[in-house]
Amino acid sequence: MQTEVASFFKGLKQWKNELTLLRNIIISTGVEETYKWKHPCYTLNNNNIVLIHGFKNYCAISFFKGALLKDKKQILVQPTDNTQSGRQLRFENEEEIIALEKTIIQYIKEAIQVENKGMKVEFKKTEAFETPETLTKAFKKSTSLQDAFYKLTPGRQRAYLLYFSEAKQEATQASRIEKYTARILNGKGINDCVCGLSKRMPNCDGSHKQLTQKK
Repeated sequence: MQTEVASFFKGLKQWKNELTLLRNIIISTGVEETYKWKHPCYTLNNNNIVLIHGFKNYCAISFFKGALLKDKKQILVQPTDNTQSGRQLRFENEEEIIALEKTIIQYIKEAIQVENKGMKVEFKKTEAFETPETLTKAFKKSTSLQDAFYKLTPGRQRAYLLYFSEAKQEATQASRIEKYTARILNGKGINDCVCGLSKRMPNCDGSHKQLTQKK
């Protein structure tokens, strides 16, 4: 894991100073550093606490159960309207991180307490998510697709509904549905491995890229 984390930071072309600073702050709270989802991830007793990553316009600390934090300073960001659990602290430069260092530590310690207490986010049931009209039309065209979709686990159904609904344009939704139709028919979730190479089955860990590299 340490080799993967070192490679991550070495390969950074953007946000290197900021993410390094965030890394040092996070580690000071006593969490364990590991590597998951291609990013440094910080855990305690094997429970995920926070993840750090960079985006185009900002870098961030992502709290896995951020929705349970009190957020007294009202600085946590909900990544998308449909994100139920995760929340982010976003930064655009080192100065912002330095200014909020004490607050960052407080939030991480609170996140640790949330895990230690065994608190869980109460997720909305699948029935509470609206099925996009585009998907309903696809079901009418293919009852096999409809049957396969509703045979998926509730979590897999929700992931697809969220992903399809995030696209505002009907054409984009239709394109996404078409792209994942084969997966659904095969009983696979949006993040499931379909090549059989993943070491984190049933989740995909990116091992399929080996197939491309060999060609």
